[in-house]
Amino acid sequence: MKKITILGSTGSIGTQTLDVIANDPDRYQVVGLSAGNNLQLLIEQAKQFRPSVVCLANKELAEQAKPELPAGTRVLYGEEGLVEIAANNDADVVVTAIVGSRGLPATLAAIDAGKTIALANKETLVTAGHIVMERARQKGVSIIPVDSEHSAIFQCLNGEDVKALQQLTLTASGGSFRDRTREQLEGVSVAEALNHPNWSMGAKITIDSATMVNKGLEVIEARWLFDVTYDQIKVLIHPESIIHSFVEFSDNSVIAQLGLPDMRVPIQYALTYPNRRPTPTGRLDLAAIGKLHFREMDFARYPCLKLAFDCGRAGDSAPTVFNAANEVAVARFLNGEIDFLGIERVLERVLERHSVTAVNDLQAIAEIDAWARKEASVI
Repeated sequence: MKKITILGSTGSIGTQTLDVIANDPDRYQVVGLSAGNNLQLLIEQAKQFRPSVVCLANKELAEQAKPELPAGTRVLYGEEGLVEIAANNDADVVVTAIVGSRGLPATLAAIDAGKTIALANKETLVTAGHIVMERARQKGVSIIPVDSEHSAIFQCLNGEDVKALQQLTLTASGGSFRDRTREQLEGVSVAEALNHPNWSMGAKITIDSATMVNKGLEVIEARWLFDVTYDQIKVLIHPESIIHSFVEFSDNSVIAQLGLPDMRVPIQYALTYPNRRPTPTGRLDLAAIGKLHFREMDFARYPCLKLAFDCGRAGDSAPTVFNAANEVAVARFLNGEIDFLGIERVLERVLERHSVTAVNDLQAIAEIDAWARKEASVI
């Protein structure tokens, strides 16, 4: 039985992780759950899975939760509580599913505590990949990707000589507006942007999919997870989202991982690795699907992806600025402050104002992150 802590248990990845656990309850024990402000859902989760400790965004929510939780459940709150729940319990695996860069200190705390990391928070590696991967190496901690694309590559590389790796290809659905021209993106609504054709995801990642920022973050994440150069990473539009990603080797052999677009598969694989278990998901029927389609990536259509590659190659503080500015821009779009194409305009202008600098510790990252957020909020 594996003991699991989930950071971000009320979000899309968190709830699907609990679905996986509920489908195979004799294999898992939930020991910790953290949420932001979704008090009622966290209480329901705690009553069902009975963790020893939970964490909420602030003291007020924590006090409201206490009388509703199972007897003996400890309640933490805030950033300090998040770090404590990540590190100070007997979890074997910590699922990091918090959206955005807030997950970084808790992830590092879990690594320092020797926990296996099931990584669903790509921003952790985008903002501090050099720190996180080196810390994991020093502590002998495994980081197992949960993103479907990185899980696919992780599976394709199992048992392979990484020295023979030639190229990684991340597939992209194209997002909510994949069949629209740039001219047709003028004035699109939030509801339209949130209507993803393939995946059930949270609001922020769904918007990121439409702008292709999400794929850009995945490119930077892949660079750190698999220790490759940006020249070895390619992105291909694949509308059906059946091939989740693939790997090409020096002999020109290609190995791909296929499956229906259901996040519970890569989530479960991260929990059970190196073993496989039955999942509550559908089986792939290629004959019924009939055809799979692919398109070359058009950087003029998706300029945010080019920005991500540029920031990744620049390194140092550039990816941190890219991520922070995007988080603010997406929030402003969801709040109706800017239009959809305004997201990329914010990114471009913040990056134009930034001089790339070295970021060798969390304080430097936090300062750059704060600067980028401030700039992105007023552009």
